[in-house]
Amino acid sequence: MSKILIRGAKVLGGEPQDVLIDGSAIEAVGTGISAEGAEVVDAAGKVLLPGLVDLHTHLREPGREDSETVLTGTRAAASGGYTAVFAMANTFPVADTAGVVEQVYRLGQQHGYCDVQPIGAVTVGLEGRKLAELGAMHESAAGVTVFSDDGKCVDDAVIMRRALEYVKAFNGVVAQHAQEPRLTEGAQMNEGVVSAELGLGGWPAVAEESIIARDVLLAEHVGSRVHICHLSTAGSVEIVRWAKSRGIDVTAEVTPHHLLLTDELVRSYNPVYKVNPPLRTQRDVLALREALADGTIDIVATDHAPHPHEDKDCEWAAAAMGMVGLETALSVVQETMVDTGLLDWAGVAERMSFKPAEIGQARGHGRPVSAGEPANLMLVDTEYRGSVDPAGFASRSRNTPYEGRELPGRVTHTWLRGKATLVDGKLT
Repeated sequence: MSKILIRGAKVLGGEPQDVLIDGSAIEAVGTGISAEGAEVVDAAGKVLLPGLVDLHTHLREPGREDSETVLTGTRAAASGGYTAVFAMANTFPVADTAGVVEQVYRLGQQHGYCDVQPIGAVTVGLEGRKLAELGAMHESAAGVTVFSDDGKCVDDAVIMRRALEYVKAFNGVVAQHAQEPRLTEGAQMNEGVVSAELGLGGWPAVAEESIIARDVLLAEHVGSRVHICHLSTAGSVEIVRWAKSRGIDVTAEVTPHHLLLTDELVRSYNPVYKVNPPLRTQRDVLALREALADGTIDIVATDHAPHPHEDKDCEWAAAAMGMVGLETALSVVQETMVDTGLLDWAGVAERMSFKPAEIGQARGHGRPVSAGEPANLMLVDTEYRGSVDPAGFASRSRNTPYEGRELPGRVTHTWLRGKATLVDGKLT
């Protein structure tokens, strides 16, 4: 059927309403809408949100298909309620040319579980020495607007300034992985009490904060947009807050795992907790939650970083950094932000759909749930609570820090332009 009636959903957490989808668009929103000729989805008690948008996903293809592919990654995205993801550039080969970004873009179109918008590398080979083909990637079929060397910091101030100046011409944005490399040589975890007790190399907060401070000043100087990836410290929050008070065009993201987990977990030496930037202290966690609630941090982004079993099932020092997150992100946000009273569901929609779509210029996504808008939607059972079982993940990798942990919320349905990609918790 081309028509779908979502019956009695709490739109953005508000009063129950019916939402009628006809083809690829929303035809009507209201109460008592006729179900004639439509497939009916009983959404009583569930929350309907616009499809989620992730500004920070690693899909690994091309080159690391043992970790993830565009197909498996977008299936994971649909399972988590996402209708669009931005794919990071640290693939093999690096997405630093029009050819590579177009390949990733077309793979996303081919598989159809969610829209894939490639992120272009800032520098050739992520080496930090020479600007990549920013203009060519923007003018390609992929229409790249976000550029990042994520995984590596653009630590050369001159290169960073040039990148900010270049993307300004087409209202692009540079997304910075804030990590001063000299301050993090040999670092294994957050620098603090736990690292001292465990004898692991410390990763100081100032390594992140110093780069953010430099880059917001550069963005102010050239009048360009800068986005801060996976902000993780209380000090970083204060720098971004100060920059916004000056009118600097800066946005920032926080990951679900930095909203919930702390460096105390590293005492287990379980490499599943090894991530970049590292898990920080409880003080940082609380500061990040408050900053997300008050808008200092603009969005939640997963930094979904899949790794094969052998890259995590080893000693701590040798383990790869990163965690999968697409399929658990909304549950963690409900646990840390909604169930604590810091955000309502409308606030979640703002930070996980509307604002990331705006920052990345994801056309057709992050739109209001109203007549005439594209039917990019997701439905979540907020009353559900269950244990995380990675064996059921759609992602090719299983490196989740939440295995066996009880989390709230379960995405039951996802629609991409009116086509169901997830029905009753099962991919179509």
